[in-house]
Order: sequence, then C-alpha cells, then structure tokens
Amino acid sequence: MSAIRARVAARALGAGDRLPSIRRLAAAMGVSPSTVVEAYDRLAAEGLIRARRGSGFYVSPSIMPPLALTEAEPRRDRAVDPFWVSRQSLDADASVLKPGCGWLPPDWMPEDALRRAARALARTDASVLTNYGTTSGSPALRRLLLKRLAEDEIEASVNQLMLTGSGTQATDLICRLLLRPGDTVLVDDPCYFNFRALLRAHQAKIISVPTTPSGADVARFEQILASERPRLYITNSALHNPTGATTSLQTAHRLLTAAAAHDLTIIEDDIFGDFEPERSPRLAALDGLNRVIRIGSFSKTLSASVRCGYIAGRADWIEQLVDLQVATSFGGPSPVATDIIANVLAGGSYRKHMDELRRKLTRTRRDIARKLQALGIEPWLMPRGGFFLWCRFSDGLDATAVARAALEENVVLAPGNVFSVAQTATSFMRFNVAHMNEPRMWDVLRRVLAGRTT
Repeated sequence: MSAIRARVAARALGAGDRLPSIRRLAAAMGVSPSTVVEAYDRLAAEGLIRARRGSGFYVSPSIMPPLALTEAEPRRDRAVDPFWVSRQSLDADASVLKPGCGWLPPDWMPEDALRRAARALARTDASVLTNYGTTSGSPALRRLLLKRLAEDEIEASVNQLMLTGSGTQATDLICRLLLRPGDTVLVDDPCYFNFRALLRAHQAKIISVPTTPSGADVARFEQILASERPRLYITNSALHNPTGATTSLQTAHRLLTAAAAHDLTIIEDDIFGDFEPERSPRLAALDGLNRVIRIGSFSKTLSASVRCGYIAGRADWIEQLVDLQVATSFGGPSPVATDIIANVLAGGSYRKHMDELRRKLTRTRRDIARKLQALGIEPWLMPRGGFFLWCRFSDGLDATAVARAALEENVVLAPGNVFSVAQTATSFMRFNVAHMNEPRMWDVLRRVLAGRTT
C-alpha cells in the first residue's frame, strides 16, 4: 500500500493509469499474490484506486494526491533570479518574515472599508456575483478613474481607458500588442524584478539605463535610444521601485523629447503614485497619452486579493487591447473586484486611509533607516513616500549571500541583483519598512551580518 501511494504521490502513476497486475507486483516486491490482493482491496476502499471487472485495478480518475511537503514549499536552492523573491514571498507560510516582499501587511490595509464594500456587494444585483465582466470593465470604476486621472492633469476620454485583471496583466497586454520576439525593451537599472520576468516570457531583448535620484540617466538614455532603437521603455516615474526615486520635471521633459525623436513608446507604471505626499509631474500628463501609456492598480493601497488594474492610452490602442483581453481572459476583470474597489473609492474612506498610511510610513521609514544605518546599511536616498528603502551594505557585503543566509532562518530578503539587468547591485538590498517591526527579523539580520557573508 505504501509503495502504491508513493508512486501516485510522485506522479509515476496518474489519474486513470492501470496498476501492475497482481502477479507482476507480487513478483517485483517478493510477496505473495494474496498480499497484493489485500493491498489493492484496501486502497480501493480508501478511494485511491478502482477495480474494473476483467481488466484490473486503476488509479481513481478523480484522485488528487496531496503534495509532499517538499513540493508544497518554495525551493530554497533555486537560482536567485527575478522569480526568486516572488516565489519565496508568495509561497511561504505565516511563520516566514518577509521584509523583501512588495506589499503591505494585512493590518495596514483598510479592512473595515473592504468589509463594508463586500457586505454591500452581497445586497446588490445577483448578476455582479454571477456574470462575466464587460470587455472594458465596470463603467462606475472607470468614471472614478477618469476623475483621478484629471487630478494628475491627464485628460482622457472614456474610450481611452480600460480595466484589467491586475497591473501585471496591463503590462502583459501591452507587450502582447506592441512586441514581437527579439524586440528590444528598455528598463531602469535597477527596476522592478517582475518587469524582467515578464519581458523574458515575451522573449524580448532587455537593456537597461542607470537610475539617478531624479529619474533615468538622461545622457545614457539618449545614447541607448540612438544605438539600440528600443521599442518600449517601462518605468515608475513616481516612487520608483526599488529605489524610491521620483522623476524631476526637467528629466521628464528630456525623456519625452528623446522618446519622440526615436519613436519610443513608454509604459508609465503609477502603482505607487498614491503614496506621494504631493503629486509629482507625470510623463502621461506631459505627453497627453500620445506615446506614453499609463497603467496602475490598487493592489498596494487597497488589496492584493481584490485585484484590478487599468490602462490609459491612445483610443486606437485601447480598442486593440480590449480585443486582446477578450482573447486571453474572455472579458474584463471580475465584477466582484471592480464593485468592491469602486465602493471603497467612492465612499471617502480611501482618502482617509491613504492620509493615515502616508503619515505612518513617514515615521516608519525614518525609524527603519536609523536602525539599518546602525548596522552599516545605508539608504541610497530617503524617498518622498512609499514603503521601500534601497540600501547599500557599506562594507561591500554580497547581498545575495546575505539573502540566502537569512532564508535559512525563515526571513525573505530582496537582494539587489534581482532588480539589476546589468548585475551592478551586488551590495544593494531592497527593504520593505512595513515588514520590519518583528524583533526576530533584526536578530536574524544581525547574526547574518556578524557572519561576514562575502
């Protein structure tokens, strides 16, 4: 019985597969045929296998064997690449600390507002709970987003805005529309590691431009556009991930001038924009949604569970992107998700939530930066907002080695080179200040640094 269970669990036998004959298995295991008969009968009683008259025994067609613990847990020995932090953070259980993750703790999110919205949803038209989403997404949420775009001085009509299943899906749809395998895409160095992962999936050639405290290195940006002719540039102009930098007005103008001269399309990911204390200039506003496509979502500010993203851009591109979303998802995002988000945004509680969140993060960033500096870990800059600190180990420690050592003690960190196409961030680490309140995390970090990992 143990032998058969092990073969099913290891996928050596799948649903519907025929088991070895009684005589064959008896001979292979050195037991009597009656022992095999007894084992098969007991396994059939458990529902793992089924007997077919005159044909033998088969693995139950509906069986879903439980994963072994080693399969359920994230692999810790895999390469430290753009997928490493994501998989360690997403798959780890509650006992694992995650100062390397890219989201806020649950108790920092507007749980009461989300519960009220969910209760209101339960009383609404049943079609919201049962139907597909419309192709461009909820009209109510789109109207709210158009007002929010206007606050950023982005003039957009209803046919220039669509909703998506997430911010990541928004980027994926744009890449599907505009890229072909082998096309060149420009990203910041460092940049959000999932940009790199997504572009690899699209078989793009990825090149990078160094990031400065005021945005991309403009001189290098212009050189790359002239020599490499990239098709796309993906960036965060406000509270850049991972550095926390914000693009200055002067840099924004120069980037757009170079983009126009070289027919470059820019994806401006504004997912962290609401964390700014005062709104900075947006590329999409300066460009008028001509060659800049604005994307965003509420996974960082409201809920990563109730997911919805959006795309604002040229009307002709939005029309094609809607068709792509139908082809790949059959409709827009879940009406359940969009109804909950629209309810929270329209109720006034979102602005209060963000005001409190910004104040809380200002205090936390300052406190965490001071503690990190006491350990010889220096912030590259102090961001205007958000929850990331991009830091350098002052004595040149290898951040990847530090992250591996911390993972052995159930702490997930985000080493610099997972963000760097050019692999120039060996001694850098991105810290999520909202996940650094646990004394155990600091104890682990001190122990790892005391080991002088190089």
